[in-house]
Amino acid sequence: MRLRSAARAALSRAGLVSRLVPRRVRMRLTLLYGLLFVISGAVLLTITYLLVNRPTNTVLVSRRGGSGSPGDAGVHMYTGDEVPGSVDSFAHAQQQQAVRQHAAEMQHLLTQSGIALAIMAVIAIGLGWLVAGRVLRPLRTITTTVQRISAHNVHERLAVEGPGDELKDLADTVDGLLGRLEAALDSHKRFVANAAHELRTPLTVEHALLEESLIDRDATVDSFRSNFERLLTLSEQQARLLESLLTLSGSERGLDRREPLDLAELTGNVLLGTRQEAERRELRVEAHTTPACIWGDDALVERLVANLVDNAMGYNVPDGWVTVVTGVRGGHAFVRVANTGPQIPAAGVSRLFEPFQRIGRTADNGHHGLGLSIVRSIAAAHDATLNAHARPQGGLVVEVGFPLRTTTAPLPDPPAVPATATHDVGPRPLSAAPE
Repeated sequence: MRLRSAARAALSRAGLVSRLVPRRVRMRLTLLYGLLFVISGAVLLTITYLLVNRPTNTVLVSRRGGSGSPGDAGVHMYTGDEVPGSVDSFAHAQQQQAVRQHAAEMQHLLTQSGIALAIMAVIAIGLGWLVAGRVLRPLRTITTTVQRISAHNVHERLAVEGPGDELKDLADTVDGLLGRLEAALDSHKRFVANAAHELRTPLTVEHALLEESLIDRDATVDSFRSNFERLLTLSEQQARLLESLLTLSGSERGLDRREPLDLAELTGNVLLGTRQEAERRELRVEAHTTPACIWGDDALVERLVANLVDNAMGYNVPDGWVTVVTGVRGGHAFVRVANTGPQIPAAGVSRLFEPFQRIGRTADNGHHGLGLSIVRSIAAAHDATLNAHARPQGGLVVEVGFPLRTTTAPLPDPPAVPATATHDVGPRPLSAAPE
């Protein structure tokens, strides 16, 4: 009970102190400037008082001759124990009077100094208020501008000019943040527009098929069956598109859990499920896998490998090949997928990793342009590097490098705002793949 009472009392005192502390930075700075001046002035006055208040043992004795001539007058100075006994009583009286006079003078000095300190403290508080306002003026400008910026005018910038001090660094940092926010909003708008377009096209076809079935009075069972088969195909395509969108959103949110994985094992599982598709497309699939242990989400990493293999098989040429390699190099575990295929401009490789981007390709083949963008998001969620370049003979080489698995599991990623652009996927040369 005593501990609880003491805790409640401490909390109440802390609340009282927090209520007493001014909420405005300008007022706090003013009080700080005034307090520092008062403390400095008090210390200076104390030092001056101690220096002036030093005691002295000097005794001055004045003597005038009996004739009263100026030549008989004399002044003798005695210090310490040199005072003779004949003048001791007179010196003692004079010394007491000097002490009283010195004390009165010191009291007067102390009073006048206190009054001067109080007056200067008021002046210092006023000057501190002006100086604090001048110092905080750029911050008020930054705050006002940031409050005015919204999604409609996110292109505006603070553009603070002046010396490269902390306030200039703060303004430049805010401008950089606004630039990244503008890029993210633009990417989000493009993503929404592309997703709406991808969904609108099959919906339009579905509506036309249903309308045809209703207005065709001579429709037969075979025509109905044909329309329903097309509707079923469109429905499956939309389901795959929605599943891809959900995977993309989930990978950009970050990882909720991490477990020990082996890229070689996951790659083997993926390749087992693609045998029939490879035979149907008459493609030769080769795997060169060695153990590559990482921490990660098994479903997402398997989806990454599956998307790479699916992309390599879907955009290939007759009698082509696909090569999948896993291993460890340079302190990283990697998976690399290379394939034959049509020529890809080197400058257009990075576009393939943006959502709904296709170079010379259409959506009629069942691909929506989300496979490689999902690969990029999953790689970013696992702190992996992503490199890609086009083969001179045609096709693409993509390599994803994961941090090697250590003995201790990393902590789960904190919740993050979904991002759009992450890694640089430019056409960088990779180590030679088995081609």
